[in-house]
Amino acid sequence: MKALPALDIQDSRKLSATGLKVVLNILEKWGCTAEQVQAILRISRPAFYKYRKKPEDASLNQDQLERLSYLLNIHGSLRIIFENPDNVYGFMSMPNDNPFFNGKSPLSLISTGSFAALYETFKRIDALRGGLW
Repeated sequence: MKALPALDIQDSRKLSATGLKVVLNILEKWGCTAEQVQAILRISRPAFYKYRKKPEDASLNQDQLERLSYLLNIHGSLRIIFENPDNVYGFMSMPNDNPFFNGKSPLSLISTGSFAALYETFKRIDALRGGLW
């Protein structure tokens, strides 16, 4: 995945607000706690509560925007793989016996806040839909 191009402040805020609204909704449907969301997105507790109320105030850095992108792509892959909404939204919290997950849920791995865990989780889920990595 290519790095996002540098954006001016106005475009960055608009992208942040739009992406953040969608991602927060997805993470809620995945059953994430506030602490998990903060770790996954690498945002502070006060910022999480502020942005949840007013996403248009969000000013995310490049790392956070890339995290949004990976989360949106994971969700998109799950929507392609599964027709049933219970699977689309439940998959991330289900234990997975794939060697990478070792019986843990994808959500538990990405909740560590590690960018590598987010990337590797995306890569494996994308491969299930036939993505080429």
